[in-house]
Amino acid sequence: MQTNFTLAQMADPDLVEANGILRTCVHCGFCNATCPTFALLGDELDGPRGRIYLIKDMLERGADASAAVVRHIDRCLSCLACMTTCPSGVHYMHLVDLARQRIEETYVRPAPERALRALIATVLPRPVPFRAALLAAVILRPLLRLLPGRLGAIAALVPARLPNPGPVERPQVFAAEGARRKRVALLTGCVQSVLAPEINAATVRLLTRHGCEVVVAPGAGCCGGLAYHMGRDALAQARANVDAWSAALDAGGLDAVVSNTSGCGVTVKEYGFMLRSEAGYAARAARISALAKDISEFVAALGLAPPPRPSGLKVAYHAACSLQHGQRIRNEPPALLVAAGFTVLDVPEGHLCCGSAGTYNLLQPALARALRDRKLGHIEGTRPDLVACGNIGCMTQLATGTALPVVHTVELLDWATGGPAPPALARA
Repeated sequence: MQTNFTLAQMADPDLVEANGILRTCVHCGFCNATCPTFALLGDELDGPRGRIYLIKDMLERGADASAAVVRHIDRCLSCLACMTTCPSGVHYMHLVDLARQRIEETYVRPAPERALRALIATVLPRPVPFRAALLAAVILRPLLRLLPGRLGAIAALVPARLPNPGPVERPQVFAAEGARRKRVALLTGCVQSVLAPEINAATVRLLTRHGCEVVVAPGAGCCGGLAYHMGRDALAQARANVDAWSAALDAGGLDAVVSNTSGCGVTVKEYGFMLRSEAGYAARAARISALAKDISEFVAALGLAPPPRPSGLKVAYHAACSLQHGQRIRNEPPALLVAAGFTVLDVPEGHLCCGSAGTYNLLQPALARALRDRKLGHIEGTRPDLVACGNIGCMTQLATGTALPVVHTVELLDWATGGPAPPALARA
């Protein structure tokens, strides 16, 4: 693709990055074939190729974001299926993130939209206020579900019950069982630690059972991905984590920084890029990104202990977009589930998003619901006993539309190798 940035514009490192990405695109349109919003809406501007043209025009002209640009960029899930499909290697994620930053800087949204986005960016990444907000929402849930439009859709995501805080999230070190094979830092997350603390507990049990010392580092918190992919500044959160894990690395070494939420894992693997221009952080951030591993990626390399009790349960494995497209991890989770004694079913259209996509189901509920129902239709058509995936956002999204138990992959691996049954499966 030909670009026409001025020399003055090319002094901006973000525009240099955008220029390189745009010039990689060859207009082929293969990306549209796997784009969920293009599949739903059939609009060229709601596919990656059309959005690339909109972004190119906005950046080249140095223009403020228009209402049309905002509408079509807001509808993008950032599922990154287009990056998997693209034969030219267009790094769409960096381009659309830059577009969202430009929108945040130059476009004035209606006041209710600004308030909602500010609330999401302020509350969700902080476990204490998020838990308080959810407790209030659980109490008011019957009334909240009567609210119209977007607010009603958000209320539908509120769980019927809220689990007690987990024991894993506070800073501490969990010793390996037997001889220590590895030492890892665990990203305990923000939203997940409130909605499903059992996932972190299962992760620690699985890792320590397999000879890993697990460090929950002081000062580590939200990965920053939620705000970053809304176009907001998340560098302070990235710096805090880089500081925390660098201290753990210097104190006793680390073999990996493990994430059990694939959306967070994508962000941590991007820290080197996000902080590339900061002299005090660039090298350390790149080192942390190089250590970042999804839990399935790490356990697959470690090797799974033989399961003491194969269950024979049929599992519909949902591949989170942030895992299969963002981190390019596709084979490890289903292979681990098979090794753990489960029968893994092939789900049609496995490459398409469920509609969760970070905050997408909060900000674009109608499209998110359509994608969820399409995904669940394929999942339920396989007649599984349960659904497994590796991302809390997908789990929450899918659970609102099905009676099937929806569990994290790591919960099943923990159960198969000696841990307790996942709470969602036990309730079912």
